[in-house]
Amino acid sequence: MSDPADVLVDLRAESGELDAIVGELSEEQWRRATPAPGWSVAHQIAHLAWTDRAALLAITDGDGFAAEVEKALAAPERFVDDGAEEGAALPPGELLARWREGRERLEEALRGVPAGGRFPWYGPPMSAPAMATARLMETWAHGQDVADALGVVRKPTARLRHVAWIGHRARDYAYLVRGEQPPGEPVRVELVSPEGELWAYGPEGAAQRVTGDALEFCLLVTQRVHRDDTALRAEGADAEHWLRIAQAFAGPAGTGRPAGTGRPAGTGRPAGTGRPAGTGRPAGGGEEE
Repeated sequence: MSDPADVLVDLRAESGELDAIVGELSEEQWRRATPAPGWSVAHQIAHLAWTDRAALLAITDGDGFAAEVEKALAAPERFVDDGAEEGAALPPGELLARWREGRERLEEALRGVPAGGRFPWYGPPMSAPAMATARLMETWAHGQDVADALGVVRKPTARLRHVAWIGHRARDYAYLVRGEQPPGEPVRVELVSPEGELWAYGPEGAAQRVTGDALEFCLLVTQRVHRDDTALRAEGADAEHWLRIAQAFAGPAGTGRPAGTGRPAGTGRPAGTGRPAGTGRPAGGGEEE
């Protein structure tokens, strides 16, 4: 089981990096469109703040969170967008303060969850390490959308290992959400980290294999780049099909970005179109690394 404190350190760093990007933006920059259709920079930060609040509620007020779940069930296609719209309508300073306060309170609450403890979520119950990992994945993915909108190039870090882990674990979900049967044969994923290390997931002897750059894999499983615009290598038909449908986030099957647009602008190449990353729960089921 992962030490939640280690993940929380990385989550704090990931949030701080995004905060440094948006902290001094002008009003016009907050309203700038991002690659996610209909979402501005303000929508992206509002979504992160909204999900942090929901997670805090799940940990501290089970009845209150149950009421939020009822609202989600009543409007499953709108509740995420509605939360983002509400926050994006705030003055930028107020929205920024709300996000900062919310993530601090969530970190404190996650540190207080007993070892092995779980709390409700929109899917199966979550542990503190799983929630922290999911929040990091979403912060990085939505931060990519913000970077794209502003033309900021972010340096990839070792924190991507959390995103890569969720991406691998969510393999079966990518099939199920599309009404497909997940393959029975496992897949081996071998990625080169930003520091040149090897990150490996799955059985070493698996015939189905994915190899390549960790950043490209993370962009792909969060649907921030099209499969055809990566140099990821797939061995086996199942491995290739998975890369065509991969998604690390829960929710409906995403459409991703169209082919031919290259990597997102925030990684040094032109951006395409994207979609919000969901509700902050890893699609693989919420277990620890």
